[in-house]
Amino acid sequence: MYRDFNAADRWSKREVHCIYQALIVAVATRHADAVDIKFLVDGRPTWVALPLPAWVEYKSRAGKSITDSLAIEIAGHYLKTALESGEGVDREMYSLTVQETLKHLDALVNEPEAAVAAKP
Repeated sequence: MYRDFNAADRWSKREVHCIYQALIVAVATRHADAVDIKFLVDGRPTWVALPLPAWVEYKSRAGKSITDSLAIEIAGHYLKTALESGEGVDREMYSLTVQETLKHLDALVNEPEAAVAAKP
C-alpha cells in the first residue's frame, strides 16, 4: 500500500510520486537508535526515521513484532500524511517519536485496505 504511492502536496496541490527504496538500521550509519527508511519523492531522496524503542513498546503492548515490511508501511503512511497535511515536499528527513510511530501503525492497521489484505 505504501511502497509506491501518490500524495497531493497540501500547499501546491501538486501530486508527487513516492516509492520505497531502502531500509537501513541507523545505528551503523549515523549512530542513531532508529531505522531509517528511504523513499524517493518525485526522484528526491527522503528519509523517515522510526525509533527502535517503538519495536519494544509495540512488542510489550501487542505481543507482536514490527517486521521490516510493516516498518516500511508505517513510514509510508507517515510520509503520505505529512505531505498531505503540509509538512513539506522539500524535507529530506522526518524523525518520528515512539508515540507517532505507534499512532501511524494503529492507523495503518485500521485502514479498510489493511483489513481486506489481512483476511485469509
